Amino acid sequence: MSDNNRLEKLTNYFLINIFFLMLFGVIMVFSASYMYATENMGNSYFFLSKQMIFIVLGLLVALVASRLKILYLYKQAYLINAFMGAVVTLTLIPGISVVIKGSKRWLNLGFMNLQPGEFVKYTLMLAAIRYFENFNSYSPKQRCLYLSGLLYPLVVLIVQPDFGTFFICSMIIGFIAFLSSFPRKYFYTTLGVGMVAACGILFSAPYRVARVLAFLDPWKDPRGKGFQIIQSFLAFANGSFFGQGLGNSNEKLFYLPEAYNDFIFSVVGEELGFIGVLVTALMFISFIFIGFKMAISLKSRVGSIMVSTIVFTIGFQAFLNMGVVLGVLPTKGLNLPFISYGGSSMVANLVALGLIFACVKIQPGDAKQVKANGKQSTLKAFKSAFG
Repeated sequence: MSDNNRLEKLTNYFLINIFFLMLFGVIMVFSASYMYATENMGNSYFFLSKQMIFIVLGLLVALVASRLKILYLYKQAYLINAFMGAVVTLTLIPGISVVIKGSKRWLNLGFMNLQPGEFVKYTLMLAAIRYFENFNSYSPKQRCLYLSGLLYPLVVLIVQPDFGTFFICSMIIGFIAFLSSFPRKYFYTTLGVGMVAACGILFSAPYRVARVLAFLDPWKDPRGKGFQIIQSFLAFANGSFFGQGLGNSNEKLFYLPEAYNDFIFSVVGEELGFIGVLVTALMFISFIFIGFKMAISLKSRVGSIMVSTIVFTIGFQAFLNMGVVLGVLPTKGLNLPFISYGGSSMVANLVALGLIFACVKIQPGDAKQVKANGKQSTLKAFKSAFG
């Protein structure tokens, strides 16, 4: 089978996988939200209809993104990231930002609350790819200047505060540095410093410490910090192996907060049981496996890193969410991609998928232009694992 035919086949599998993830998400959003929507909004289809609007909007923007030239995005990466950095800064301005539960993460657009942090993940990705792939050719002054552009959005995310998105963005930067031609001596040094800094940031805020303590022993504060995770445990216990049946969750009846958002996986476990949990996990594993296979099939080095990073970002967030809901990780306020309710997350992730298809359509001539200078990187490891 030729490389083009292999890539086309993988792309078709990838599309099918995404379709079933989103279809499953639509079903679960309705199941998890219809009672809450009926009681509080007077319309059982409130969240379902909004989620469908987000999907349509996301697909339209993704279609546009899929037709963009990766070479253009690569050249304009710093400007694109600077623009999103300015947008995310608006969340800190009183009167413009929307404050929910003490966090200033949103901007009111009228028809939806925009969370710029969801988009910053992917603009940081573009900037980080260009930075690390060209690191060896930059002067010390340029290295400091462009690095500040990578760090600034992270600072804003901490101030909001949004430690979950900060953690994802930090992992994105580290993942790209690992795959790129970034010198290993700098990589491991930065990794050590970053881990120490992350621990310092984690324990600098009392509420983050409280989350860690609640994760270790949720029954110590069953009506406070541990309430949500205990209700999640009860949902999985009620679901057992085959589940209570679609639509029959008890925890979503005002027991489990954020049942249609961050903790929708608990509703999956209660209604569809271990079988539903396993199928959900397998869909994301398939997403990651096919995505990495697509990445190593591309002729463009930058395109390959970009596809790998997008797949890593979505897959990593999915399993972080599952870990939180299952009680094996501290709560981070991250939703389940394509399945949880949320406009910003859905649109941002669909735009990222559009970029994947833009990378897939790179022609051999374009690949030579987009290919950055530098030594062969750790992408070889992916080729040996998935090739």
